[in-house]
Amino acid sequence: MNKRTLFALAAISLSALSISQAWAQPEYDQIERGRYIATLGDCTACHTVSKDKPFAGGVSLNTPFGVLVGANITPDRDTGIGNWNFDDFQRAMSEGIGHGGKRLYGAMPFTAYTKVTRQDNADLWAYLQSLQPVHQEVESNQLPFPFNVRTSLIVWNWMNFDKGEFKPDMSKSAEWNRGAYLVQGLGHCGTCHTPKNVLGGDKSSQFLSGAVVESWWAPNLTSDEHIGLGKWTQDDIVSYLRTGVNRYDIASGPMADAVKNSTQYWRAEDLKAVATYLKSTPVQGSDKPAPLAADDSRMKTGALIYEAKCSACHAPQGKGGKNIFPRLADSPLINAPEATSLIHVVVAGSRGVDTDSRPTAPAMPSFAGTLSDEEMADVITYIRNSWGNAASPVSASDVQKLKAELRE
Repeated sequence: MNKRTLFALAAISLSALSISQAWAQPEYDQIERGRYIATLGDCTACHTVSKDKPFAGGVSLNTPFGVLVGANITPDRDTGIGNWNFDDFQRAMSEGIGHGGKRLYGAMPFTAYTKVTRQDNADLWAYLQSLQPVHQEVESNQLPFPFNVRTSLIVWNWMNFDKGEFKPDMSKSAEWNRGAYLVQGLGHCGTCHTPKNVLGGDKSSQFLSGAVVESWWAPNLTSDEHIGLGKWTQDDIVSYLRTGVNRYDIASGPMADAVKNSTQYWRAEDLKAVATYLKSTPVQGSDKPAPLAADDSRMKTGALIYEAKCSACHAPQGKGGKNIFPRLADSPLINAPEATSLIHVVVAGSRGVDTDSRPTAPAMPSFAGTLSDEEMADVITYIRNSWGNAASPVSASDVQKLKAELRE
């Protein structure tokens, strides 16, 4: 074989390698894009119970109508989505109708995912197809009759679902539109932070104004200064989503999981886009009430309990400890119309989120064994009406109700 032939063969080989790489690289990029989209959508929250079986389903979702369980979305052909095609997946995301015409419940937030672009869904699909198939049978629908009848979802969708991709507002910046796309679509923030009607659908006119979710209060995310994010800066929002902490709050409950599994891994530009969008949302709140008088018997009792049980960590004036113990003074979460989260942490205790950038998480002990229901109600009432706070009082029956919910 002469040198000219060898050079020709080498050129052909390099050309073939170049073509191969040209095809392989976009495929790799698509899977990585899909991995990030899964992170933006926090798919782990509903579809991963055990880290050694990612996306194999089994997470129980407690709804007002009963229990639903997150499905297996690995490419296993028998128990996952291995026998789906992309069109099946696209329809599930955009219409809430899965393989074979099976209608999905709103706990799978297709009402938000309908805004996701087809390209983002294609990337997410490519990533899910790259996963290790896990054979794990999951019975998603564990609702009692009549809620377990999926044909009823035809009516539910007609009343509560508007299909369609996100449409950018051309009068706004690209950053604002990216934030709106993430909050309204992939991030599905409204699924937890928007009040629900009697059928469990979003009250769209009250978007992001706060709601009770699994015995926690998902707070108001609008620009309201008393109960929303009006006093938070964009940096406060970014810090909270990236680390779980800012000068006002420490993430706990379901939001701690969202930060741990999802938002701490969002790109800086996406966090800033979300902050830009949230700071522009119209106020959704009510008039600020007058605080209870200091000589109210509940305030007097609450003040004594606070001094004895709470002030060592949260400071005498409720200022907390920077990045260690949450601030209670002039706090939107404390001022919320529902004291659910505050009752929850006093009754059951809580642990703040640990993140890669902040691996040590502070803990709050339970006071259920040391304070009576009346005493817990009084100290919570005191906190909600001191240091610039003003909110409705809490009763012993409110505490008892949440205790009952936690026992279920």
